[in-house]
Amino acid sequence: MTIPSSIPSATPGAPDPDDSEPTEADVHRVVSAGPTGAFAVAGVATAIVVLIYLAFWFFIHVPRGMVQ
Repeated sequence: MTIPSSIPSATPGAPDPDDSEPTEADVHRVVSAGPTGAFAVAGVATAIVVLIYLAFWFFIHVPRGMVQ
């Protein structure tokens, strides 16, 4: 027994709407935008690492004082 699909594009044998090749203009538009998402992820990750380092410094290292 098969359950009928309510999504027309999910039927077996139906053409894939995303199967077409991108045009040259589409490729140029995407490439010219640059890797902004990658820079955002890298920036957030760097900020988290710096915040963890500063938290360690101020809450653990500084209160201990000089080690003799």
